Amino acid sequence: MRMTNKIMQNNSLYNINNNKLLQDKLSTQMSTQKKLTRPSDDPVVAIRALRLRTSVSELTQFYEKNAPDAKSWLKVTEDALGTGADVLTDLVKQATKAANKDLTTDDLNIILEQMRNLKDEYYSTGNVDYAGRYVFTGYRTDTTLSFTEEVEDLNPQPSYSITEQVTIEKFDSINYTMKEVLNGITQTNYQADKYKDVSEQSISNTDIYRLRLAYDNLSDGVTPTVKAGGTTIAVDDTFDNVEQAYLAIASANDNDESKVVFCSKTGELLFSNKAYESLENTVTPETEIQVTYTKDSWENGDLRPEHYFACTATTVEDGQTKTINYNQEYLQGKEESQVIEYDVGYNQTIRVNTTAREAFSHDLNRDINDLEVMMAELTEMTETVNALTKVKEGLTEQDADYEKVTKQLDAAQKAYDYIREGVHELFESTITRMQTHLDDTNIAVTENGTRSSRLELVSNRLMEQKTTFQTLQSENEDVDITETAIQLTSTELTYEAALMATGKIMQTSLMNYI
Repeated sequence: MRMTNKIMQNNSLYNINNNKLLQDKLSTQMSTQKKLTRPSDDPVVAIRALRLRTSVSELTQFYEKNAPDAKSWLKVTEDALGTGADVLTDLVKQATKAANKDLTTDDLNIILEQMRNLKDEYYSTGNVDYAGRYVFTGYRTDTTLSFTEEVEDLNPQPSYSITEQVTIEKFDSINYTMKEVLNGITQTNYQADKYKDVSEQSISNTDIYRLRLAYDNLSDGVTPTVKAGGTTIAVDDTFDNVEQAYLAIASANDNDESKVVFCSKTGELLFSNKAYESLENTVTPETEIQVTYTKDSWENGDLRPEHYFACTATTVEDGQTKTINYNQEYLQGKEESQVIEYDVGYNQTIRVNTTAREAFSHDLNRDINDLEVMMAELTEMTETVNALTKVKEGLTEQDADYEKVTKQLDAAQKAYDYIREGVHELFESTITRMQTHLDDTNIAVTENGTRSSRLELVSNRLMEQKTTFQTLQSENEDVDITETAIQLTSTELTYEAALMATGKIMQTSLMNYI
């Protein structure tokens, strides 16, 4: 093969250019610290880099964003549940203190006021939010758990048709003292004809079966619909007066009648003994009892029905009536917990929310309501006894009214003793009820803590995985600075040597010998 100077020049320039390209490549790697500048540099490494970057990006999302967000939600829930548990612990202590029979009516009223304030604090805790999202309201994170004070300024207030679903285990009995013959008696009117036949025999006491609904102060004149296993139970009468409702059942018990009445004031369905026995014989412990009723009067702190029941809300906004149906699937037995979950790993989620039903029951408010009703009766009867005692102290045995006042006082004292014993028993049962609420809250605290512990383990694993994948990514993409520096220096020396050799070769041609 004939080798000319031109061929040698071309080959030298080609090799010098390749050397320069290698030097540029190494220089680029030194400045970027990456092996690749384009996929064609090494397709295998490029494909692996894309996969590793995707994994690192996902792990970064899980570890730096999702997991901290979930942890914050769980922390807010933990603090709220902890506050609720502390409040319930105080309620147990107050109820235990009130169970002391030596306390006066004034002492009991002070304790009840403290319990009422604790109850308000308990429910206000349920409105806690995280980043503008209420944590106990399931999917309705834009809605408070309970009504706030703004609802009291609405005219008209929202009207809810509520369907409450219970079993016969929800029934209990309430002790009632029939003291109506003493109603209104004072130091000035004890001589009235309607009080002339009052005696101890006029006072009686009875236990009445009831189904205590979730709310009191229900709509007047609206009879609830009651169905047990699909069979309608007739409600015979509706009262807005507590005393009339209880008297109607007491009268039915005396006459061995089957009777069901509804008291809208207290939100109670009252059953006579015969009516309850009939119901008990026709249902099983699992039979669903549906009670549909209406409530259109709300106060600050009342739990919103849409978080608990199938209901229909009717509101008026800007003169327009708006109707919204909530949880209608509950009526078909398709109730599902509104669980909020965070993705914290590959195909791995963690539940972050605690629902209202798990932590905040209507029963706490209703238990306090029962105490308020009983204490109101005890306070009233205490005043009656004190009034009649003063009247008797101002009389002598020779006075015409002495015997009558003595009988009235004996009747009032008997009613007082009945009610005082009932209050004592109610406070004793309240201890158990409050302890039950505390146990439920502690279960919610435990479950929330378990999720937090699991999230901590997941976060630690995510951190390790992220470190591992970042290491793999670095090994796949990053250059060895030392090795690259050596190669670059070597390339520079080679380039300079090539220039010197090529310069010498190109100085000589065939013309030098002609």
